[in-house]
This record gives sequence, C-alpha cells and structure tokens, in this order.
Amino acid sequence: MFDLSGKIAVITGGGSGIGRAISMLFARQGAHVHILELNENAARAVVDEIAAAGGQATAQVCNIASQADVLAVFETIGRVDILVNNAGIAHVGNLEGTTEADFDRIFTVNVKGAYNCLYAAVPRMKAQGGGVILNLASVAALVGIPDRFAYTMSKGAMLSMTLSVAKDYLKANIRCNSLSPARVHTPFVDGFLAKNYPGTEAQMFAKLEASQPIGRMARPEEIASLALFLCSDEAGFITGCDYPIDGGFVKLNN
Repeated sequence: MFDLSGKIAVITGGGSGIGRAISMLFARQGAHVHILELNENAARAVVDEIAAAGGQATAQVCNIASQADVLAVFETIGRVDILVNNAGIAHVGNLEGTTEADFDRIFTVNVKGAYNCLYAAVPRMKAQGGGVILNLASVAALVGIPDRFAYTMSKGAMLSMTLSVAKDYLKANIRCNSLSPARVHTPFVDGFLAKNYPGTEAQMFAKLEASQPIGRMARPEEIASLALFLCSDEAGFITGCDYPIDGGFVKLNN
C-alpha cells in the first residue's frame, strides 16, 4: 500500500522540518522527489540522505515567491504527479503588531508562493490526465490563536485555495486536499526558543507541549505519514478536504 513508484513529487520547503520528513518518506515509497528550496545547502543535504537510503531526489533552488523562478523550475522538472505546498514562514503579532512589511512578507511567501506553484503545476497535471495536490494549512485557519494575525490570514488562504482548486479541477482528475497541523517539533521551534527564551528553553518547550491536549507536539514524521496517504492512490476518493492533525487541539482544547 501507499506505493509511489514512478511518481514525480514536487515538495516546496523540503529541506527541513515537515518538508524534509515528507521528502524522505515519499522517496522511500518510490517517488522521485524534487525539493524546491531557497536554501540550496539544506536541499542538497536532504537529497544526499535520500540517495544514501537508495531513493531518488533532486534539489531545485527556487524562490517560490517569484513566478518566473517557479515556472522555470517546473519546466525543468517536466511531469508532475504530486505537488506538496509546504514552504512557509511564520510571524508573531496581532493586527496592531503587524506592519505592512510584515503582512506583505507573509503573504508573498505563504500565499503567493503556493499560488505560483499551483499555477505552474495544474496545467501540467491537466495535460497528463490528473495529479494530486496537498497544501499545508494550519489549525490557525480553524480556530483563533493569539498573536498570529498575518500567519492565520495566510493559512486561511491556503485552506480556501484548496477548496477552490478541488472544485475547479474535479473533471481534470486532479485531487486537492490540505493538512492543518498543530504545533510540530521542528528545528524552527528549537531556533525560536533559543532566540527568544535563552536559558529557559527546556521550560518553554514543556509549556508548548502542554498546550496540546494530547500532551506533546507532533513529530514531522507523523505529518508525513498522513501526507503520504492523501497523495497515494489509496486516497483516490478524497478531494476538497482539510485534515486537522493536531493532538486534539481544535476539538478538545476547551
């Protein structure tokens, strides 16, 4: 089950965190993974890991905020069976704590970046008879989270784009779904704590874990496992759906 042999998968932000876990798992299941990354060293490190494990992967240096860059990279890749829009950046601040520059930066990467990849991938999928798209949204798109105004906006847009693409391309045999993770333990979390809470990282980490009803953060590999299912043929009857993977955060955090 969940065999991706012969599939070409494009994963944005595949050089670290959730994107790395998805890239590693998809390659292990037989896909040729193209990692789109602004950070070339991070992308090549994951490609080397995949190659060492016997998988196939290619690093593609790309600024997803630039449509010209994205179109050029997709032209190089050719066929695309699976697109995972994972790349994104965070911002802490409420409405008043969000400057125009902050808002533009989040929108450009998280929303326009996903749009650019959709714009490049969907015509290819139509021409080849179908494909699968998975967008990484967030529980922030589903519930109110303090001090995450711009980030929440961007993830709400990701959820809405998922529904729109799923509806518009049903007859083209293109499935489009999204995942909405809660907190996931990635290098970003460790870096955030080291920068903002020096000397008290362990205490703050425990506090973040305790905020999840299940008592811990998710592991990137757990997000990747659900991503694999939704991008596999076994999920062929699923489109236009969002899947909270949140340790009970949305429904049980009362």
